[in-house]
Amino acid sequence: MRRSGVPPSGPVLAWTKELPPNLNVTLFHVYATFAPMTASSSAMDRERTAVADACRRLGAEGLLIGTAGNVSVRAGDRVAITATGAVLAALTPDQVTVVDLGGEVVAGSLRPTSELDLHLGVYRRYGTGAVVHTHAPMATAVSCVLDELPCIHYQLLALGGTVRVAPYATFGTPELAEAVLAALDGRSAALLANHGAVTHAPTLDTAVENALLLEWACGVYQRAAAMGRPRVLDERQQLAVVEAAIARDYGTTHPVPPAQ
Repeated sequence: MRRSGVPPSGPVLAWTKELPPNLNVTLFHVYATFAPMTASSSAMDRERTAVADACRRLGAEGLLIGTAGNVSVRAGDRVAITATGAVLAALTPDQVTVVDLGGEVVAGSLRPTSELDLHLGVYRRYGTGAVVHTHAPMATAVSCVLDELPCIHYQLLALGGTVRVAPYATFGTPELAEAVLAALDGRSAALLANHGAVTHAPTLDTAVENALLLEWACGVYQRAAAMGRPRVLDERQQLAVVEAAIARDYGTTHPVPPAQ
């Protein structure tokens, strides 16, 4: 399991030069770099394997426990998504079902997750490439207490800044899906009250990194709150981070300049 004091590795921050006019709505957007995949049979085989790999990684990190949670990735007009009742930390590709954007099963022998409508709703509204839903312990604990996770660390800007908590609704219902979709407006992550967390991104790898980043940030908040009232980055400080990240192309590697 990841050490709780260490932020996720990898390209968890990607910055855009287009700053939105209202910083209170969103300070940061993640844009897709690559064109969507076509949904050929071979592509969906790859995507089913990728979903299984992502679930096993999230299970190893402690974010997916038992059958709780679900993961999906979109390829064209098809979505590869975890089957209901599958043990996610040991998921195999044949436990990943393929559906169309209307939710009809087109490949696989197992029923898809009960949160299918939530995943499809995220794809339809935000045009994203992958969705991760976990019952991660730190994120779930925060969702039981706060109405939003404030921007206490600049890495939260990678998720859009303050992370909203969607009001509680029963799992698998249209009410839950709609509440989460509203909470994700301008964000790539949301918490679900007394339930868990959802992240999305243009790619499955980034959606997984977003889930890891959110869990890390929730752990930081809990530890800080145990010692006192956590300081929150204000709008000016957040804007300064965005400007610095753009100027330095933060979150990417850079070669050493050749010796003169």
